[in-house]
Amino acid sequence: MDNKQLTLAALNAQRARIHEKQVLVGLDGFVDRIIHPVDKRHGQGDNFERIATIESFGQRIVAAAGKSANIELSPRMEKLGGNGPIMANAVASIGAQLRYVGALGEPNIHPVFAEFAKMSNAVSVTDPGVTLALEFEDGKLMLGIMASLENITYPNIVAKMGEQAFLAALAKADLIALVNWTMIPNMTSVFLALLDKALPALPAKKRAFFFDLADPAKRSEADLKEVLHIIGQFEAFGEVTLGLNLAEAQQLAKVLGYPALPHNAENLKLLVKRLREDLKISCVVSHPTDSAACATKGEVQWVQGPYVAKPKITTGAGDHFNAGFAMARLMGMPPVACLTTAVCTSGFYVRTAKSPTIDDLTGFLAEWK
Repeated sequence: MDNKQLTLAALNAQRARIHEKQVLVGLDGFVDRIIHPVDKRHGQGDNFERIATIESFGQRIVAAAGKSANIELSPRMEKLGGNGPIMANAVASIGAQLRYVGALGEPNIHPVFAEFAKMSNAVSVTDPGVTLALEFEDGKLMLGIMASLENITYPNIVAKMGEQAFLAALAKADLIALVNWTMIPNMTSVFLALLDKALPALPAKKRAFFFDLADPAKRSEADLKEVLHIIGQFEAFGEVTLGLNLAEAQQLAKVLGYPALPHNAENLKLLVKRLREDLKISCVVSHPTDSAACATKGEVQWVQGPYVAKPKITTGAGDHFNAGFAMARLMGMPPVACLTTAVCTSGFYVRTAKSPTIDDLTGFLAEWK
C-alpha cells in the first residue's frame, strides 16, 4: 500500500472522530491584502501583466537606486490573515471544534474576521497587524505592519478573557497551537507564563502542542536559541511538534551549528531527525514547496508533494500544511500519512484558495496521480 492509499484509508477510518477533537489556536491576527505588482498595463482593471518573479521585482527596485520608481500594486483580495487564523480556519474546515485567542480587533472585531470570530468563539486581545502580500510565480514578499501585536501578553490575555476562562479553554483542548513567535514580541514571555502558571494548573490529560516560529530570520540567534529551549519544556505537558518550512529549518541548522548540506530528500530527513533529537521534542516536520519530511521518536519519513507550477494563491499554504499535519497527528495517523494529509491540505488550498474539508482531502487523494 503506497502512502496515498494508506492516507486515504486512515482519513476514512478517522472521519467520525475528528469532530470530537478540541483545538485552541493563537495568538496573532493580520488583515492580508493580496497584491500583484504590475509590470505592463494594457488597459483598465485586470488588463495588465504582473511582475512574474521576485528576481524581476528586485531588479526593478535596484534599478531605481539614486533615481526613483513608480510600481503599481494591484489588490487582488483582502482576507483574514496571520498564521493563527489561517491555520485555525483550516483546522475547522477539516472538522475539529475550534477556539481562537489572538489579535482580531479592539474594541470591535475587524470585518474580515467577523465570520471567523463567531465560528471559533474567538477572544480578541488587540488590533490585528496588516500584511501586504506581494505574490509572484516563484514566491511571495510579506510586508508587515505589526505594532499592535506588542499588546499580546499573558496579563492582557488573562485580563481580556478571565484567568479561569482561559485555564478552562486550555484544559478542554486536545491540541494547543501557538504560532507566529517571530512577529509577536512578547511570545516568549507568554510561553514562560504558560509553563509556570497555566499548564501546571490543568488536569492531566493527553494533549498535543504545535509550534510554528514563522520566518525567524529577523530575530537574534540568542532569542531563537532561548525559545527553542523553552519549546522543549512543553514536553512535560504533552507531545510537542515544531513545524518549519525549508528556510526556517536551514536557519535553525545554522544557529545550532550543523554543517551546511545540499537540499535533497535524504538531507532533509537527516535535518529533521537531528533537530528533533537536539530539541528533545516528539516531532519536527519541515516542508519545502514540493515535498515534506518529519521525524518522530520512532521513525523518519519523506513524501513528495502535489506540486503545481502556477498556484491560485500561495499566502497561507504553509499554515494549511501545518493544519493538515497537526490534525492527522492528533488523530493518531502514522507519520507518512500525516505528511501526505499535510501536503494535500496545502495542495488543495493553493489550487482553489479554499480550506479543504475531509471530503475535499479524500477526493484530492483519490485523484492525485
